[in-house]
Amino acid sequence: MLLLVGGGEMENELNTQIRRLNIEDRVIMPGRIPHERIPGVYALIDILAYPRYSMRLTELVTPLKPLEAMAIGKALVASDVGGHQELIQHNETGILFSAGNEIVIAEALMRILDDDSLRKNLEAKGPAWVREHHTWKKTAAVYQEIYTKALER
Repeated sequence: MLLLVGGGEMENELNTQIRRLNIEDRVIMPGRIPHERIPGVYALIDILAYPRYSMRLTELVTPLKPLEAMAIGKALVASDVGGHQELIQHNETGILFSAGNEIVIAEALMRILDDDSLRKNLEAKGPAWVREHHTWKKTAAVYQEIYTKALER
């Protein structure tokens, strides 16, 4: 099954393609999910995919969703844009693939689906990496010096 969460400008095109491929019985598109329901959605998912395109935003902004997935022990694949590369160690905490290449995302997903030991390894290493590198305390510490200097002025 494929669960596509969220909404946006591609929603109508995706629905058309799903109907054209006759896979309505294998794709669920609930739209946007209220924040309080997100833990339940994560519980349903075995592998998360984050296929972002390379653009200024995705190269500069570190996304939280892959970090959340790693923190709760989910296997993930993500495009090799800047924000993902900052978070994901290829073949250790997730699998990175070339942005915009549908063949390599399919190959990355198949690797995890076909290799239980790889999936379990990704699931195990993600939470430990997040605890070591991305707690709120560590993330906020970067800003302490900035705010201290600003307050001194």
